[in-house]
Amino acid sequence: MPRASREGTVDFRGFETWYRITGDLDSGQTPLVVLHGGPGVPHDYTLRIAGVAATGRAVIHYDQLGCGNSTHLRDRGADFWTVELFLDELDNLLSKLDVAGDYSVLGQSWGGMLGAEHAARQPAGLRALVIANSPASMELWLAEANRLRGELPAEVQATLLAHEQAGTTDSAEYAAAEQVFYDRHVCRVVPNPPEVAASFAKLAEDPTVYHTMNGPSEFHVIGTLKGWSIVDRAGRITAPTLLINGRYDEATDACMQPFADAIPDVRWERFAESSHLPQVEEEDRYLEVVTSFLASVHQHDRHDEHDQHDQPPTES
Repeated sequence: MPRASREGTVDFRGFETWYRITGDLDSGQTPLVVLHGGPGVPHDYTLRIAGVAATGRAVIHYDQLGCGNSTHLRDRGADFWTVELFLDELDNLLSKLDVAGDYSVLGQSWGGMLGAEHAARQPAGLRALVIANSPASMELWLAEANRLRGELPAEVQATLLAHEQAGTTDSAEYAAAEQVFYDRHVCRVVPNPPEVAASFAKLAEDPTVYHTMNGPSEFHVIGTLKGWSIVDRAGRITAPTLLINGRYDEATDACMQPFADAIPDVRWERFAESSHLPQVEEEDRYLEVVTSFLASVHQHDRHDEHDQHDQPPTES
């Protein structure tokens, strides 16, 4: 794992947003800002993306408010934890690190949803966007999650349903059944690598944001994000965009198709041996795809002058 060049915090409304920089922000190359998922699953599991810094491009990780090394606020309710809050936090970080005039964004899962929301505002400094393993709407996410859940062994499905109906989703039995889904569709490297395990452990220590906005699990979404969608606004994303998902991903092709249909300058890469975390499951290929995309954008070398909207994703 590449070592951090610098770590610190920036003030955000009296709270602290923690950040980590790999590489040199003064290298002359547009830095990449990584938005982690959840909401509320801290940055650790995305750390291999710092490998992009080997090309000379600085990579900025941060923990969103409420998780990881940033300020925790266990007493805040649903009215506090909003998409707008995290958009404002991102804007604040970009400004405080003095990169708001020239940066790219890679958002993973919820981070890709947040990144899409950010890009739809057409910020002047955004050079490129990577939407990795993210749905364009929670309606699509839930529909696909239920489809994938229906492919689990019958006894696993029964256990999940029984605990959801009883309100006992914090039980060990539910967690064991949940893990069957996760091993298929979240991370197929079992046991999970240390940085992935670290993120899940930190989530378990403080699930405030995740439980409030998402729910108790990836497929039992009862939080405030349940009605979220950017389908009708994705066409506002003008930055060159790379879509990423895995063949076994819970963020299925159907979840991501609206991005491909609506974003004018878009390309799509599917990872054949991956589920939801291809940066872990196919690390070398992932870094190659992302660095090549960012380099092509930086050089104004567009590969999508013809209409790619109706084309299937490339699978590697």
